[in-house]
Amino acid sequence: MNKKHATLFKILLALFALNSITLYLYFSSSHHHHDNRRDTTAEGFPAIVPHRGPHLSKPWPIIPSYLPWSLTSNVPSKSCEAYFGNGFTKSADVLPAKAAVRSGSSWFRCHYSWTLRSSICEGGKIRMDPGKIKMSRGGEKLEDVIGRTEDEEMPEFEDGAFEVEAEGRGSRSKTKKLVGEEFLNEFLPVGNVMKHTMRELVRSIVVVGETDFTCQEWVEEPTLLITRFEYANLFHTVTDWYSAYVSSRVTGLPNRPHLVFVDGHCETQLEETWKALFSSLRYAKNFSGPVCFRHAVLSPLGYETALFKGLSEDIDCQGASAHDLWQSPDDKKTARLSEFGEMIRDAFGFPVNRHHSDKTVSGHYNILFVRREDYLAHPRHRGKVESRLSNEQEVFDSLQKWASDHQECKVNLVNGLFAHMSMKEQVRAIQDASVIIGAHGAGLTHIVSATPNTVILEIISSFFRRPHFQLIAQWKGLEYHAINLDGSYANPGVVIDRLNKIMRSLGC
Repeated sequence: MNKKHATLFKILLALFALNSITLYLYFSSSHHHHDNRRDTTAEGFPAIVPHRGPHLSKPWPIIPSYLPWSLTSNVPSKSCEAYFGNGFTKSADVLPAKAAVRSGSSWFRCHYSWTLRSSICEGGKIRMDPGKIKMSRGGEKLEDVIGRTEDEEMPEFEDGAFEVEAEGRGSRSKTKKLVGEEFLNEFLPVGNVMKHTMRELVRSIVVVGETDFTCQEWVEEPTLLITRFEYANLFHTVTDWYSAYVSSRVTGLPNRPHLVFVDGHCETQLEETWKALFSSLRYAKNFSGPVCFRHAVLSPLGYETALFKGLSEDIDCQGASAHDLWQSPDDKKTARLSEFGEMIRDAFGFPVNRHHSDKTVSGHYNILFVRREDYLAHPRHRGKVESRLSNEQEVFDSLQKWASDHQECKVNLVNGLFAHMSMKEQVRAIQDASVIIGAHGAGLTHIVSATPNTVILEIISSFFRRPHFQLIAQWKGLEYHAINLDGSYANPGVVIDRLNKIMRSLGC
């Protein structure tokens, strides 16, 4: 080998080594939550024993918009990270982990967010007795429970519905509450929530001694305990999904957790996404008797997320790319909703690195028209959806003719009849769309899964002017347009004119 070839070989070897190091750093930081992830092994959390047998939980995916969920105390209050990420900076160890290391007893702590005024609580060696939770069984077919009241579906907890074991406790006759009213008011304030089920759950927890803490069934892997309210509404369910996702990340779970619904609602189409996002799903009343969790996480109500709170308070945040925020952190910008949207797309097996240019590689532009249609949503529903656009069919027919006559480029108008599509099909339609158009309605919440550079056009009746989707678009950094109606009738020509301007901006 001559000197020139030897030099070239050394250069190639150096480049190979550099590439290997770069790949290692990327995968270790993305997949393993970076080096500041909290330890959730048996050594880090004594109540979590190593899982015996094969792991049943799904791994976290590698997604482009992921940023570390560091548990630090220096997240500024009211910053975008405090609203959408890990602003749970105040912690209280009710049953300290150190004592649990020594005795093998339970541990319990809460992480409080000053910004959201709510807590994520977690604990190890927690016993749930479904017999002490008053509610319907849950998980039934909708047609089997027509007419059932909402009160029947919401949980009421007796004392002892949940138990923890503490060292030195005596017999069951001397049980005491885990926390008092002062703790509940500080870490789980009622706020504007009419029925704060998470607060009531924590209030029901009693401390018992070792001889009284018995379990016939154990759930070995981390599990989220979730109570849903408006469970058949997509917007409110997205707030629940997001709360569950944030809870999983803040508590540093090594894999996607299992879920237990602590409510008595029947099945809905939306469970398809719950099951795709997380590792498994059960209803509390479906357990045959008391069950113990090695690690349980109590997820805050969807009403306590920024997605809901933004409807009544000013959350001045703008969506940005994770890459830009990694290079230049900005308290007024966030990539968390983009991260969450990628999580949803990945859960259904869709690519998470697709951008606007990928959608138009063949010169075709998908315009998704999200429709509102009648369907039976829940036991108290009459099957009729309130119209937000009185001439929706006329507008759709006009857009269909406009698309077929469009000369500048190929436009494909997609009929978004979401009520009759699987959740996976709905997410596919969202990710493939260059423009998403629709009347104000819960179906537009799907834009949380839209890819970068997707354009949103909302048709807003004067009777339903609320900022749900403008805010989601803003927090994701999506281009947003609105046609504000005088009443609920939209002039098709006005809609087409606005679409023409949007298509020209896209290069069509």
